[in-house]
Amino acid sequence: MPYHPAIKQITDMLTSNKCEFQTFEHAPVRTSEDAFRQRPNFSMHQGAKAMIVRVKSKNREEQDKFVMLVFPADLKFKGGEVKKLLGARDVTFATEAEVGKITGGVQVGGVPPFGNLFNLPVYADGSLFENDKIIFNAGDRSFSVAMSAEDYKKIVNPIVQKFAA
Repeated sequence: MPYHPAIKQITDMLTSNKCEFQTFEHAPVRTSEDAFRQRPNFSMHQGAKAMIVRVKSKNREEQDKFVMLVFPADLKFKGGEVKKLLGARDVTFATEAEVGKITGGVQVGGVPPFGNLFNLPVYADGSLFENDKIIFNAGDRSFSVAMSAEDYKKIVNPIVQKFAA
């Protein structure tokens, strides 16, 4: 089965920006723990977990919006911190159907931390950048990319805040 086109978009973007990166094919994974077992040379903290969340505005007249949160795989995002950061009434996980629609068919567990590919604002927890290298699923549950955390920051230009623990 062919990989999702997001993989080529990401690797092309990294190549055109002269970023060093490694790619890895592995058994399909859905969770950070599964991914960690497939990536023996990387820690859970180096795993860049990408979550798409629905943000409900405090102003009930405004439409919900979606954003991407990116943080180390050994942490969880704090809902209260994210609500405060986004000025939201509520923040919930996007459903599998919503993730598929937003990403053009990327499955939950394979979402890459490149919200810019999907016209999503990206918020990254500052602790992600404690790592020299990060690793993430790049559009497929069976394909990972490792790269410099600083190169990721330059390419994606996320809003860096503290929201995970």
